Amino acid sequence: MKIGVISDIHIDSNKKVVPEGSTFAEILGNQLNQQQIELLLLAGDISSDYLLSQQFIDELKSQTKCRILFVPGNHDYWSRKNGEEDTNKIYQFFKAKPESVLERPYIINDEWAVVGNSGWYDYGYADGEQYTEEDFDRMKYRVGAWNDKYYVHWNEGNQAVAQWMMDKIEEDMKAVGDRKVILMTHVAMHPQFVIPLPHRIYDYFNAFLGSSSYEWLYTKYPIKYSIMGHVHFRKIVRDEERTYITACLGNKKHWGKKDLEAEIKRTMVTFEIE
Repeated sequence: MKIGVISDIHIDSNKKVVPEGSTFAEILGNQLNQQQIELLLLAGDISSDYLLSQQFIDELKSQTKCRILFVPGNHDYWSRKNGEEDTNKIYQFFKAKPESVLERPYIINDEWAVVGNSGWYDYGYADGEQYTEEDFDRMKYRVGAWNDKYYVHWNEGNQAVAQWMMDKIEEDMKAVGDRKVILMTHVAMHPQFVIPLPHRIYDYFNAFLGSSSYEWLYTKYPIKYSIMGHVHFRKIVRDEERTYITACLGNKKHWGKKDLEAEIKRTMVTFEIE
């Protein structure tokens, strides 16, 4: 089976680079078809509104026969246009969709399964000596704010949400038995996938890039691929146990050139399993 990985496509902020007469879904679908991808792992941040994100998935399904699996990113939980203020309802909205692996592992075969959840940030990758938990809870620093502060409403603290999502991941890990696991989260859960410290800005803002408390999952479960997003860079790291991947399309301002299809082709990572 040939598997493709991509995340952080941000179709709303990247809409100006979509050629006239085409759609983002058509362009991504064309790449899936050309590369003969059988399973797409879409690791979050399709857009900054949950209904627009789901509409994109529905359109993409009409462009390809490729199976699509998805975990929402932090932006997918936003509702800037539709006014939903209860993020838990958005979580349940996505959970009910057939493409979602929220609390629903996807069994590929007797050997392999996909387990996934958005994951949330626990502040663990920031400088905890320079800043306090209360500093991070404010989600605001002198250079600006982390915008989930305004658009995400779990009605409990970030660390509690991170723990809740980790518990869901572990439940799903147990459910797939001894199969080899492709784990898909939106947030980073490996120190090589956040910004190296010290850093003038990310000493603080690394708090919102991932969860160091998730790392223990690697030691307990047979995770062979760890798919992440969120960080807006592209990186592959391999060790003796597994392969770690971020394949973030990111914002057009980060691209070397502005051709959307070429950039998708450069971004998407593929691998094969039997």
